[in-house]
Amino acid sequence: MRVKHFPVAFGQQLFKALGDESRVRILHLLWRNQEMVVGDIEQVLDFTQTKTSRQLAYLKNAGLVSMRRLDNWMFYFLRDETAELLQQLLGLMERDPQLVHDQQIYQTLWNNRELAAYKIQNRRWLPPTASKNVA
Repeated sequence: MRVKHFPVAFGQQLFKALGDESRVRILHLLWRNQEMVVGDIEQVLDFTQTKTSRQLAYLKNAGLVSMRRLDNWMFYFLRDETAELLQQLLGLMERDPQLVHDQQIYQTLWNNRELAAYKIQNRRWLPPTASKNVA
């Protein structure tokens, strides 16, 4: 399902959400990378956990993002209903130097395997006794 028509109230929420640079940067990362965890967004944007969570809550309450839980991790992504609309808007801003820089940082961290999403997908747990024997 995608947004074809929406009420003025949703339009207000949408434009208020896009009126803050931090939220636009988060939306752009989610658009480019499908989904991310809070820690990854913090690391890429150099935000505090509080700021990141507050901005993600704002975007969630505005109906632009949703989340899913995997173990202790919360993965945020653009809602299907608004993804096409956001894609058009964010696509117009894609060459912004700050957004390009954010994506380059993400790619560097991904290539260095520093992101939590990669760690959780590829984790290999050692038994507690084996980890004590490693010196």
